[in-house]
Amino acid sequence: MTGHPVVAWQGADEADRPLVVLLHGRGADERGIIGIADDLPFAPTYAAVRAPIAEGGGYAWFANRGVGRPVADSLAETMAWFHAWLDDVAPGRRPVVLVGFSGGAAFAGGLLLSDPARFAGAAILHGTLPFDAGVPVTANRLAGTPVFVAHGDTDTVIPAELLSRTWTYLHGDSGATVHGRRDPGGHTLSDDTVAELADWIGELTDPTTKR
Repeated sequence: MTGHPVVAWQGADEADRPLVVLLHGRGADERGIIGIADDLPFAPTYAAVRAPIAEGGGYAWFANRGVGRPVADSLAETMAWFHAWLDDVAPGRRPVVLVGFSGGAAFAGGLLLSDPARFAGAAILHGTLPFDAGVPVTANRLAGTPVFVAHGDTDTVIPAELLSRTWTYLHGDSGATVHGRRDPGGHTLSDDTVAELADWIGELTDPTTKR
């Protein structure tokens, strides 16, 4: 896996602006998720990254051994590829926030768990953390790290036991500073969830600048 990813950008890519990286779901691409940037705060730069593995007319972040269950070696390879790109576009102290949906949520979770100090926070949207996939899921692993987690109460895509385990770990043993949202819908981002996400990103990146 070589070369930089295809990226859709929104906002000026300036080194002094926080970078919010948007990670799409399995079988989708960067063009779908970049649209939510229209409803998010103006202060950051937004980068929607295309996953590297072609699948189902779109792209995936890792090989699966079941829905929501990454193959450890595949996840590690893709995370290394992602970090090579990130270190180029956001070196030094530039704040980086991850926002992942579905399969992108599992990828964002893997990145955060593997190197919590690298990121200013992460949003895990309608997805699971990558349990049993080679990244640490230990007590206080995310101590003090801001995390936004949103689940749909009628989600039938991600296995219920993985959603429950994710919710419980983030609100408990992880030690993260969590903003949790339970949406009455299924496996999709509602307007209300995006509005709460916008407020969370605004408070995290620039408390004085929100939509």
